[in-house]
Amino acid sequence: MGDYKHIETSVGKYIASNYTRAIEVGIGRNEDAAKIVSRANALIRCTDVKALGVSGSLPFFLDDIFSPEDSLYMGAEVIYAIRPAPEMIPPLIKLARRINADLIVYHLGFESYENGGEIIDCGVLLHRYHVRQKPSNRVD
Repeated sequence: MGDYKHIETSVGKYIASNYTRAIEVGIGRNEDAAKIVSRANALIRCTDVKALGVSGSLPFFLDDIFSPEDSLYMGAEVIYAIRPAPEMIPPLIKLARRINADLIVYHLGFESYENGGEIIDCGVLLHRYHVRQKPSNRVD
């Protein structure tokens, strides 16, 4: 079960099992994880810089992570991305910090950013680059 769809299924199941308000960044044409999260009623929306024919059943918004519309992400417990380009990681981390959300990334192959963040093994290796702060612990 080490194939491509196993990755999407593992990521989707992990997000759906651990969060109630999730946003997928850079959905592209691969909707598998988002559909799993959506079926668990945990998907707030998906974003991408291009409209590539995302299914009408998924809440989709155009947004550029290099200049994000923060209001699209407010209320999310987690932002996740599957195989984002390496240059997307720093703005994803900044966004997660600003809106106080976890950031979970599945990298292509053995890529990682800086120290790789916290590693989560859910059948595939995920990297948590930011952990949201509880409201009483948050420092603005």
